[in-house]
Amino acid sequence: MKGILVVLVIGAAYAGGYGYGRWYAKPRVAGPAEKKVLYWVDSMHPWYKSDKPGIAPDCGMKLAPVYEGQEEGSRSTLPPGAIEITPEKQQLIGVEYGTVAYENVRDSVRAAARVTFDETKIDHVHSRLDGWIDQVFADFTGKYVRRGEPLVTVYSPEAVATQQEYLLAMKAAQLMHDNPVHEMAGSTENLVSAARKRLEFWDINEAQIEQIARTGQTIKNLTVEAPISGFITERNAFPKQRVTPETTLYTVADLSTVWVIADVFEYEAANVRPNQPAALTLEYLPGRVFHGRVSYILPQVDPNTRTLKVRLQFDNPDYLLKPDMYGQVELQTGGARKLVVPQSAVLNSGEKQVVFVDLGTGYFEPRTVQIGQQQGDRIEIVSGLKAGERIVTSGNFLIDSESQLKAAINGASHDPSHH
Repeated sequence: MKGILVVLVIGAAYAGGYGYGRWYAKPRVAGPAEKKVLYWVDSMHPWYKSDKPGIAPDCGMKLAPVYEGQEEGSRSTLPPGAIEITPEKQQLIGVEYGTVAYENVRDSVRAAARVTFDETKIDHVHSRLDGWIDQVFADFTGKYVRRGEPLVTVYSPEAVATQQEYLLAMKAAQLMHDNPVHEMAGSTENLVSAARKRLEFWDINEAQIEQIARTGQTIKNLTVEAPISGFITERNAFPKQRVTPETTLYTVADLSTVWVIADVFEYEAANVRPNQPAALTLEYLPGRVFHGRVSYILPQVDPNTRTLKVRLQFDNPDYLLKPDMYGQVELQTGGARKLVVPQSAVLNSGEKQVVFVDLGTGYFEPRTVQIGQQQGDRIEIVSGLKAGERIVTSGNFLIDSESQLKAAINGASHDPSHH
């Protein structure tokens, strides 16, 4: 009887436990079906694949699984050449973005420039007399002289002899003035006229000739005067020096206007035209702007620098612009609304220009573009991009390197000789 009671107690306990578990235990919810892992890749180099997890042999990073539906081959909508860069790697290489946009671009051409002399306002001083310098008034290079100001005096025996002939001809003309033979009077007048003309050929001015006629005395030392107002840039006149008509005594330059020679790059030469307004700035005069115009465009490009020399003319009333100064010229060519991108976004290999377009989800497309003019840090896009597209402005060089490496590896994997 006691054994039957023990059996009944054990049965009741089992039944109670079963009921409690059924009524009070939480039901187990079935989890989602786990995706199948196709292979493992190196997140730094996604083209490295492995059929089992582990560590990447090149960079030591843990291999990441690629699940079914995530493989690159399933992205059929991606353009050819697109490359995936993980967010971690984007941060590592410093990827930055910009947007393709239309902007009102003020077109201008900037060029390095050099101030030089206005060649039409340079005069070389010579003496038509063959003789010796007596006095020197313009005695140093750089001196400012005015037109008609005496520079040197020259003693010339030949000029003195011509003056004496002139005086004798004048005296003979006076003696023959009352001669009844008119032919004789006419001959003496011709002698006076011929002697006076020879004095003029010696650059003896009208005032000096009148002085000779009035005083009846020859002028021993004749004065050479400044032909223009300007600065003496070259001096070759010294006391007691013998001179000939071939001797350049002085070079005088008028700096009230100067020329500025600008080196315009060959690809910008088409934007330069005669009479185009220009602005000149100099480092030694910060904030000062000089205004001038294009006066001449040289017909030949420099074969060494591939630049076209453009001549501009500037007024220089205060003589602040001095020959051989360096500055920068800006030529205004107008303005227009253009599609532009930052200069850093364009990879220029010489043969083609490439911009990386952000496709989203870590994918980038190398897009070949045609560029136009460059203005400051902006480059005009003629074709290849649309307004609003998101592009890479920093780190694109490393993206391009990885894109080329991937293309090379993919090409080698399909090469039978590679296997």
